[in-house]
Amino acid sequence: MKTIDNITVDETRINELAARATPALAVAGPEKEKLIKRIKELLKEKNAVLVAHYYTDEDLQILADETGGCVSDSLEMARFGHSHPAGTIVVAGVRFMGETAKILNPEKRVLMPSLAAECSLDLSCEAAVFSAFCDAHPDRTVVVYANTSAEVKARADWVVTSSIGVKVVRHLHEKGEKILWAPDRYLGGYIQKVTGADMLLWPGYCVVHDAFKAEELEALRRRHPEAGVLVHPESPMEVIQQADVVGSTTQLIKAVTELPNDLFIVATDHGIFHKMKEAAPGKKFIEAPVGGIGASCLSCAHCPWMAMNGLVELAYTLETGENEVHVDPAVGRQAMVSVKRMLDFAEQLKIKATGEANIISPA
Repeated sequence: MKTIDNITVDETRINELAARATPALAVAGPEKEKLIKRIKELLKEKNAVLVAHYYTDEDLQILADETGGCVSDSLEMARFGHSHPAGTIVVAGVRFMGETAKILNPEKRVLMPSLAAECSLDLSCEAAVFSAFCDAHPDRTVVVYANTSAEVKARADWVVTSSIGVKVVRHLHEKGEKILWAPDRYLGGYIQKVTGADMLLWPGYCVVHDAFKAEELEALRRRHPEAGVLVHPESPMEVIQQADVVGSTTQLIKAVTELPNDLFIVATDHGIFHKMKEAAPGKKFIEAPVGGIGASCLSCAHCPWMAMNGLVELAYTLETGENEVHVDPAVGRQAMVSVKRMLDFAEQLKIKATGEANIISPA
């Protein structure tokens, strides 16, 4: 159990649910080639576009790119779906990503390979308990991470991603506002440290990033002093403190192209390695240790729910139309307020940086 300000997150339950997640069915050889061909046909037949998260299987990322879809973080996945003319968005990721796509695209059909693909951060922040917590602190501005349910987003004043969280909280802090943050305690702690803001933190966590071990990372760095260390801010602070770059998925991929290192130790889901290798061919990547003295696990740092997305499951949802994402329209409209606030803020930052506007206006 993890408790902060009388809010308890049942870590044992979340870890048990993660352990019960069923991996996608494996497929290889001619059967795999046939399935990919069929999926491409179905995407055209159904007027659908595939958007995949960086943490999904490499096959899905390649398929999204090859069919004119998108491989990105959760927000850009939803924004891409909004701007794309397809009437159906197929989201390869976890459930909150499908809900975010539906919030931004209420007029479109949103499908997922599996509606059972959860997120430990979402699970750690139940909407009714969170709403009561917000009511108990009416003097605070409510800022929630995108890794939350539609209902939690609807209760928030702001929704943020890891790439813009620091900027939003700094902006609010400079206005004298106190923050109620949820759900990731590590990302919240990192933002609090960087901005100096008064933040009340919800005690949620990501099962992947929570597993990275600081002592073992330090030992791995000693064995590879030439390596750059890239860390997602959902990781424990002792891990973050060892990073050369701390950033969102998109920012970490960009870092491998900008830093001179030929080797990187990466503390985030290993699904990101596909895009890192694509962005910086010839460079090498090692997973940050997730357990044991000197560990450098080659397969452990992967979300069990992301692993539920596969070619078989994708073909099935396209064939049948099952696994459609639904968000209560009233909840969706309210959630759009906090999401749109972030989009508008991001657009203002872009205008200041370039002097030009590139308006994306969600429906």
